[in-house]
Amino acid sequence: MTGDRPGRPRAPGLRPETGPGEAERLDAPPSAGCAPGRPPDGQAGSGSGPRALWGWSPPDLPADTPLKRRIDRLLPRSGVPAVACFAAVIGLLILAPHLPMRADLAADGLAALAGSAWCGLNFWRCRHAHCAVTGAGWLALSALAFFGAGLGHSLIGGYEQPVFLAVLAAALAFEATWRWARGTSAVAPGAARPRGREGHRPRDLPYAGAPGSPEP
Repeated sequence: MTGDRPGRPRAPGLRPETGPGEAERLDAPPSAGCAPGRPPDGQAGSGSGPRALWGWSPPDLPADTPLKRRIDRLLPRSGVPAVACFAAVIGLLILAPHLPMRADLAADGLAALAGSAWCGLNFWRCRHAHCAVTGAGWLALSALAFFGAGLGHSLIGGYEQPVFLAVLAAALAFEATWRWARGTSAVAPGAARPRGREGHRPRDLPYAGAPGSPEP
């Protein structure tokens, strides 16, 4: 016997010649791997995966190169590895004053270099605002400290650790200002605080009286 089975509804929108097998295939829900908005396997998109600093950092930029994926795997950015990294930097700063002058400056330089490297890589991956300041500031401080260690005396009067903390304070102030002005802690071209509330004119609407603007 040919034709549709009795009592079996035909899938909506099918042509009369569409067979039952095609109807079942069209009625089936999409698989999880093809769900809308999900990137293909192995291709992480922007904001995928955990954020650095326990969610404080912005979402990561897409890991579209092998180097970026390797940095994401190796750089301790959250959890116990990040705590251990920060503890090592603090430990160097605590140890440094108890060492001879050259070793003291070398320890300060190593702590500043480690902090600069971490912040520089984190800024590269997610554009976290304060990392732009700490990455550059601590790198300059590490160069001064290492150069002073080679000479046997400090080039900034022994103020390496106060300068370290001053760079951190300036970085946090910069991030707070950026976030207040732009509405995000990510440093990105064109980032701006959305308008349209508290009587502000939305950026994407023409001002009153402009050609083509609606009449009040």
